[in-house]
Formats: sequence, structure tokens, C-alpha cells
Amino acid sequence: MRKWLSALSLATLTSLSFSLLAAEPAKPAVDKPVVEQAAKVASVNLNTADAETLQRELSGIGLVKAKAIVAYREAHGPFASVDELLEVKGIGAATLDKNRSKLSL
Repeated sequence: MRKWLSALSLATLTSLSFSLLAAEPAKPAVDKPVVEQAAKVASVNLNTADAETLQRELSGIGLVKAKAIVAYREAHGPFASVDELLEVKGIGAATLDKNRSKLSL
């Protein structure tokens, strides 16, 4: 009887091992709202965004710099290029590079 149980246990374990090996790997779940939110954040229009939006959406931009961007836009007209952001006091190349993919005109 003991030999029979050992053989049965071995057969069950072998069968289970093969079925686990043959199973498809689990696919990571994608949280749809996170994907949609990422798409929404992908573009901040320098010519229309208010200071609060600039502060919230851009890395390294606090309220003072965000207000400076809006003030520059009001004084000089719409931005002609994203690189013109470098003309705003307090915005350097590192900050621009960090945010370039999020910016639009």
C-alpha cells in the first residue's frame, strides 16, 4: 500500500509540474486609468496653461517659476518654440530637458 501511495504521489507531482511548465506566464495587469492619465499629462501647452497647471504638471517648476512663465508670455506674446522657455528667469537647460517631452505650443 505504501509503495502504491508513493507512486501515486510521484505521478501527481510530475503531472502538476508539467502543467505548471506548460501554463502561459501571467501577463501584468495594466491599470487603464493610469494609462489614460499618462496620456493626458503628455502635453502642457506653454501658450495656454495657467500657473497652477504649469506647477502641477512640470518637474522642477514651483509656483514662482510658473508665474514667471505666464508673466513672460503676457509680456512677450506666445512662445514661438519650447526652447524660448530658456528666456524665462529661473528656467535652465536641465529643467527644460526634464520637461521637454511634456511641452507643446
